[in-house]
Amino acid sequence: MESSNQFLGTERIGKLMQKYAIPCIISLLVGALYNIVDQIFIANASYLGSYGNAANTVVFPLTVVALAIAVMIGDGCCAFVSISLGQNEVPKAKRSVGNAVVMCLVSSIVLAALYLIFADTILAMFGGTVNTETYHHSQEYFFYITLGVPFYMFGQAMNPIIRADGNPRFAMVSTLAGAAL
Repeated sequence: MESSNQFLGTERIGKLMQKYAIPCIISLLVGALYNIVDQIFIANASYLGSYGNAANTVVFPLTVVALAIAVMIGDGCCAFVSISLGQNEVPKAKRSVGNAVVMCLVSSIVLAALYLIFADTILAMFGGTVNTETYHHSQEYFFYITLGVPFYMFGQAMNPIIRADGNPRFAMVSTLAGAAL
């Protein structure tokens, strides 16, 4: 987090929009395509079929909760970092990023723990107990998704901060790498 992003205050708005909007749009498209491909893959797996899609449908809103918390932390920090860097207060921006990292790690671990502790209740609230097959698949999928919640939240929270630091391409590449894995 250096003063290398001072071009944000001097560059033409149109050029900045291109530099920032295109990688952001690509990242959003990759995220959407990831979910679509996931559903197609599950539907075509002979051992999962419609129960696999049902499990994905039950668990998906819970990933959105994790995403919402991560976006709140990341976008809040992003705004503060942008203001701090604009005022040439780099130490303030760095401290904000450190706080966001800690907040993200703590909240993601707490959320994952709550998900694991209350898994059956949560799955019942979202329709995962409709029948035994759906419940079994939902329970297994939810467990593995929950293990990934801290990593998912950290990545989603850090991307806007990386963009605020003047590196929209790096944020895009990290999203592409995550989808490829």
